[in-house]
Amino acid sequence: MNFIIIFFIAIGLAMDACVISISKGMVHKTTVKQALIIALLFGIFQGGMTIIGWLLGIPIQNIVSKFAPWIAFILISIIGIKMIYESFQDDKQSSDFSIKELTVLAVATSIDAFVVGISFAIIKTPVLNPAIIIGVVTFILSFIGAYLGRRLGHLFGREIEILGGAILIGIGIFILIGY
Repeated sequence: MNFIIIFFIAIGLAMDACVISISKGMVHKTTVKQALIIALLFGIFQGGMTIIGWLLGIPIQNIVSKFAPWIAFILISIIGIKMIYESFQDDKQSSDFSIKELTVLAVATSIDAFVVGISFAIIKTPVLNPAIIIGVVTFILSFIGAYLGRRLGHLFGREIEILGGAILIGIGIFILIGY
């Protein structure tokens, strides 16, 4: 598989992570350090899940293809609902920057990378270079997204948390419908 094809696969896989990064950047008005953390988590999980999918390959293909959209939908929607709920809370502790929450989102958005890894195993494509490209592209787009979100977040008030939650729920629905 050539670089151009892998690059476009990487961009496609990174889109949901990028949108979530924008949302997180808007809500938390992230610092550069936090944007790097977001980007690292999403990039590592996208690349790593591609490798894990490749390693597990064909034996679990049917199970994953049936349940992956539901798992992603449930995880992302729970975080979205939590964000909307917390937007109505008076204390702003609820919108603290949470590594745990970001990890759940990173797992949820990397399920499609896991399936791509399975596909690579089926077509006997070596996985290391594609996984690195997928991870790096996701890192770059997530960092840009979080930083962009930070800039956009200053333009809005607490309603941005509602919008962020709605975006996450929308992504969950899109993932569910897309499969």
